[in-house]
Amino acid sequence: MAQPNNTNNLSSLKKNVAPYEKIETKSSVRQMFNTLVPLVVLWYAAYLSLSVSYWLTIPIAIVTSGFVVRTFIIFHDCCHQSFFKSRRANEILGTITGVITLVPYQKWKISHSIHHATSSNLDKRGTGDMWVLTVEEYEEASFWTRLSYRFYRNPLVMFGLGPIFIFLLTYRFNRKGAKRKEKISTYITNVSIVALYALLCWLIGWQAFVLVQAPVFFFSGMMGIWMFYVQHQFEDTYFEHDEEWSYVNAAVEGSSYYKLPKMLQWITGNIGFHHVHHLSPKVPNYNLEKAHDASPPLQKATTITIRTSLKALNFRLWDESSKSLISFKDMKRIKHTKLMHDKSVSATEPIHRPNPGLQGK
Repeated sequence: MAQPNNTNNLSSLKKNVAPYEKIETKSSVRQMFNTLVPLVVLWYAAYLSLSVSYWLTIPIAIVTSGFVVRTFIIFHDCCHQSFFKSRRANEILGTITGVITLVPYQKWKISHSIHHATSSNLDKRGTGDMWVLTVEEYEEASFWTRLSYRFYRNPLVMFGLGPIFIFLLTYRFNRKGAKRKEKISTYITNVSIVALYALLCWLIGWQAFVLVQAPVFFFSGMMGIWMFYVQHQFEDTYFEHDEEWSYVNAAVEGSSYYKLPKMLQWITGNIGFHHVHHLSPKVPNYNLEKAHDASPPLQKATTITIRTSLKALNFRLWDESSKSLISFKDMKRIKHTKLMHDKSVSATEPIHRPNPGLQGK
């Protein structure tokens, strides 16, 4: 009986946000220019600053990386066909912005669509999402799996090595079973990246290129992973097995509203309204806030701030009994409490001794 109710909720919420799914070409073009032009100008400014001091280059590179993140949001909307009305235009711009952000258009488009269709589904994890184990799965896992999981979930690994592993290595190869169009997209992206980087090295020298591009790449990659991580990894997020899983609940309860300062909200292309985006991926990024404000139920989504989002670094395992993400320390505490409770119950249970009068009968 729960399904009709969820269907009605979804239908009602979708009706509320439907007016904001409309693509405004002027807004899209404006966003394209106010993102890509500053990106190029700032990157060049970072190069020029090398002749002054590298301590000046670093802050310029950090600001530049913010525009790389904003470029990725445009790429992201192109993958959802929500940036331009023309599919062809989305593919062209998506491929170009994919070169800038080091992400192959077709490959990411497919994996991300799977992420939307299976987000928070415990029985369909593994594509386009973070590696999440339940407490029970972790306890039953082998030593090497537990060690790998702890390594993966370590913040220094996830946000330090993560950008290198994901953007420089993983995205350079096609997934198993990829179709021809997806493979060609990856090849085009890889060749274009090599050509662009070779051109820049030829123009300014490889040393200058590395000194500018390395921090731009690292900080943008770290910010990108953080944004994706924190908007699904909060304490009272939503996970259910397939038979109980609901698309609307996964969108509204399994995605957060990351309330950022206006400048950071602009730089990140409003992706902080992640619950709205998961409910309706067709809403262009510049309409996400409007859709949120127009629908009171969406305003009840879990709201996190920069300060409270830092707690997400401690959440490692999904506890099915409490329906919440917990830390490794919490798991040990819960396990210890349960053990002490079991011992207490065992100690208070009466000992049944055989009746001597019945022996031998």
